[in-house]
Amino acid sequence: MRLEIFLPILIPLLAGTLSLALWRSRTAQRWLGVIGTGAMFASALWLLRSTIEEGHVVVDVGGWTAPFGITLVVDLLAAIMVVMTGFMSFMVAIYSLATISEGHERFGYYPLMHLLIAGVAGGFMTGDVFNLFVWFEILLLASFAMLTLGGERAQMEGAIKYVTLNLFASTLFLAAVGLTYGMLGTLNMADIADKVGQLEDTGMITVLAMMYMVAFGIKAAAFPLFFWLPASYHTPPVAVSALFAALLTKIGVYALFRVFTLIFNHDPEFTHGLILWGGALGMITGVLGAAAQFEFRRILAFHSVSQIGYMIAALGIMTPLALIGGIFYVVHHMIVKSALFLVSGVTYRFLGSHELKDLGGVYRQRPGVAVLFLIQALALAGIPPLFGFVAKFAVIRAGIEAGEYAVAGIGLFVGLLTLYSMIKIWAEVFWKKIPEHVEENDRFTGRQADPELWMLYLPLGILAVATVTLGLMAQPFYELVEMAVEQLLEPERYIEAVLGRDQ
Repeated sequence: MRLEIFLPILIPLLAGTLSLALWRSRTAQRWLGVIGTGAMFASALWLLRSTIEEGHVVVDVGGWTAPFGITLVVDLLAAIMVVMTGFMSFMVAIYSLATISEGHERFGYYPLMHLLIAGVAGGFMTGDVFNLFVWFEILLLASFAMLTLGGERAQMEGAIKYVTLNLFASTLFLAAVGLTYGMLGTLNMADIADKVGQLEDTGMITVLAMMYMVAFGIKAAAFPLFFWLPASYHTPPVAVSALFAALLTKIGVYALFRVFTLIFNHDPEFTHGLILWGGALGMITGVLGAAAQFEFRRILAFHSVSQIGYMIAALGIMTPLALIGGIFYVVHHMIVKSALFLVSGVTYRFLGSHELKDLGGVYRQRPGVAVLFLIQALALAGIPPLFGFVAKFAVIRAGIEAGEYAVAGIGLFVGLLTLYSMIKIWAEVFWKKIPEHVEENDRFTGRQADPELWMLYLPLGILAVATVTLGLMAQPFYELVEMAVEQLLEPERYIEAVLGRDQ
């Protein structure tokens, strides 16, 4: 029994169950959140080590061999994503200790958090499209409930938009799953990839590809159906926004990377061309939306759309360097965007608002917070030597080498506009003088001690170190991602690992 492949799912499910059993104990739920996510992170590192050694870790659940049973498949891309899920969840769980109110905890914040993590991990590791749908629905259920915690009007408005578009995506996804089974008689992704090349009707394969592209594109907040993200990410507690920024869209991006490297590579000029320009338009739309906003979290939400565009465009270019850059970008975005949301929560704790006009003076009163913001803001804009620069450089260089000069130019232009938005936040929140209405705020000025501050600063400090370290010492991670991309570009290795191994 390969325990390491089950633990990233079982640990959050067990932690969530214990949280429900200990419903009356706030302390137990809080520390179960930290211990559970920390244990999940440790198990993910174990899984990554096994995957590096073996190439693919495959388990037929219940003893039913592929393609007839449920199969869990972990290659290096999936292992990296599971590790990042554990790491970011652990950081947010620590931050939640200081920021999630007792009321939100009574509404089930911690059990829902664990359920969301299990759904995301399961989605990364599943080997068949129907169970991918199931895991999507699990995380959709958990995320919708987390989005509505507290039941405020703005939350409900954002949640309705979020769930409406995502239910449409789920319906389309389920229809695509049904058509796939009707055409091929299988739902196992390796078996689909093996059989799809034998079909003579390539037009129907293209129809299937488009259905999956739209369904996963909505989940990833890709252009043009990204409206749910900027409408919802700024409404829940900041810890929830940070967790969503790290995990929700990444499962959609991962699904696109998986099916459009493994299965739908029969007409890359058409399918990947659409993906490429969808990514480019997402970059522009997101960054222009961010430039027009004057609320801290709404700016970050629109930038999520823009940064997802880089990941999608990398898949559209579909060269080894582009895919390396795309995976770099996914990891970079999980770290940086979550950290920026967490910084917005710290400034809200001090100043009581997310509106830029009501903020100011953070650099003078809390220079450490300003530095933590600046590191991540510059990384988001792609300033060297931070990790964001490495990711953006790889994608843009891949575009130039592939002859996609327009897309590369858009990437550079969007980087400048991203820097503009970050400068706007810096000028309004950190650099200008303290607003009159908060000059007597003892917590902000430091006259009143805040014993929970370490719970805010610790995850922010770790994420800042990660951003700097991955920028200055990118080579080991580059080599790992390069091996992951080699697996993606040789789908027969995945097929052989699932279907061709000794039974």
